[in-house]
Amino acid sequence: MMAAVQEPRIGPNAVIQVAAALEDRLGSPRAGELMRSAGLGAYLGTPPQRMIAEREVIALHTAIRERLQPATASEVARAAGFATGDYLLAHRIPRLAQLGLQALPARLAAPALLRAITRHAWTFAGSGQFAAKAGRPIVIAIGNCPICRGAQAAHPLCDYYAATFSRLFTRLVHRHAQVLETACMAAGAAACRFEVAWDSG
Repeated sequence: MMAAVQEPRIGPNAVIQVAAALEDRLGSPRAGELMRSAGLGAYLGTPPQRMIAEREVIALHTAIRERLQPATASEVARAAGFATGDYLLAHRIPRLAQLGLQALPARLAAPALLRAITRHAWTFAGSGQFAAKAGRPIVIAIGNCPICRGAQAAHPLCDYYAATFSRLFTRLVHRHAQVLETACMAAGAAACRFEVAWDSG
């Protein structure tokens, strides 16, 4: 007998923080309407506490792009990404580990943080294929990216991931670190590609 294939799952922040950003910018009624349009009305009163189905994350980010103006959709995604980074710093990355990274020169802290992100990529990339390469710049790639899966655009769409990476690298590696999505599957690239760079250190 063949074992059942487990549905890909992603950490709940990809919904919790987006819902919070929507409510902050649009107000509860409109945010609730958008959540329900994505089939996630059940999370309005009871946010998810465990890993959730990847398809739910895809549905929510798709709804944001389809129902909001591009600038607003980007703003919501970035706010949610920054909030996710803050959550990870407050609850998932031990304080001693943070202090250790902050004490290192950026050229040493960056690959250490990148290794940690790679180990935990399954929690945010779902069925996407995560790859990362240390250097100047650092390059992060996500193939079959769930955030923009099925979308078409003339510009990168993965502001949620870019903002999350930005928060982690600016707090733990270099305060002037910048994260730029240089290629996106929605714009025809083979994978969504992010570059992380800073001036010195």
